[in-house]
Amino acid sequence: MVHLGAVSLLVRDYDAAIAFYVGTLGFDLSEDTDMGGGKRWVRVTPKGGQTSLLLARATAPDQLARVGDQAGGRVWLFLETDDLIRDHAAWSAAGVHFREAPRHEPYGRVVVFEDLYGNAWDLIEPARNED
Repeated sequence: MVHLGAVSLLVRDYDAAIAFYVGTLGFDLSEDTDMGGGKRWVRVTPKGGQTSLLLARATAPDQLARVGDQAGGRVWLFLETDDLIRDHAAWSAAGVHFREAPRHEPYGRVVVFEDLYGNAWDLIEPARNED
């Protein structure tokens, strides 16, 4: 079986990123291994998901310049949920910044939010096919 195992995400600080993704969004901390020299192998995974975010601490000036803008200002990651209204309310209360109100699209409910560095995400509750 082939699947996308992880997507690298540039962060400024491992612990701040873990606090956001695990503490605020409710992801699982799948791995946090000390690699020595201040480098860690840190993976966070949405509950029930297969694909992880590999939190990669930016160290070089060109990497630091890209933290929070990995997609040139566009939505970069798409997170699916079974209840957008529930997650929107909980995350709003936890201080997550939403760029808009939830809206309906042909593919389902969607709302754009920002992670702790400003990367844009779509939170999507896919439309249910009712036969």
